[in-house]
Amino acid sequence: MNDKPSIRVEGALQNALIIDDHPLFCDALSMTLKAGLGIERVQTAGALEEALSVLDGGLEPDVILLDLNLPDVNGLDGLVRLIKLCPRTPVVIVSSMAEPRVVRSAIRVGAAGFVPKHSPRDVFRKAFAHIANGEIYAPEGAFSESDANMPLSSGEEALIRLSHLTKQQARILQLICEGQMNKQIAYELSIAETTVKAHVTAIMRKLGVQSRTQAVLIAQEANFNSLLPDT
Repeated sequence: MNDKPSIRVEGALQNALIIDDHPLFCDALSMTLKAGLGIERVQTAGALEEALSVLDGGLEPDVILLDLNLPDVNGLDGLVRLIKLCPRTPVVIVSSMAEPRVVRSAIRVGAAGFVPKHSPRDVFRKAFAHIANGEIYAPEGAFSESDANMPLSSGEEALIRLSHLTKQQARILQLICEGQMNKQIAYELSIAETTVKAHVTAIMRKLGVQSRTQAVLIAQEANFNSLLPDT
């Protein structure tokens, strides 16, 4: 997607992080990754915040596998937060929510692939072969001709727009949502007011809006504050 760093894929995928709150599925998926795909080290997290904590602590997986149904996150919110924190690490959705609309939305937001839960090992092998080559993987039929013309929901569209923002721009938008003006934001972030103005202009361009109020409405549509860790 435009304005995003390219996904980093250097050689074989050797280290993986699974984010799923079902221990038995995590164990089964870990076995699939190790025995069937040659992944050497697999770490698991049962919630998004747990995963963000270990990533903040220095964990650098070659690939992240994310379930969309987690106790502390809804839908694609977790994907957006992971992309913000690890913009060059491929994130693969592994979920039972495999309707074409969900798959398409996840890919458009920035997922490197989508594998329905309980897919056979060959499907995971095929998906990881695509991802290791820097390609995007989606299940067959996910982008049928009839589905391609189906509009996204307003919340999904808002998430896609917000996914274009850099980490600094996302923080500035959060402060705008709190009602702060440019001078206050500059003081809060210890940057020049002219820098804030440049970021605000870029934010409105990426969101396709003409005013701060419209930007706030898009952020509210996507429940934007829930996407950002407390600072």
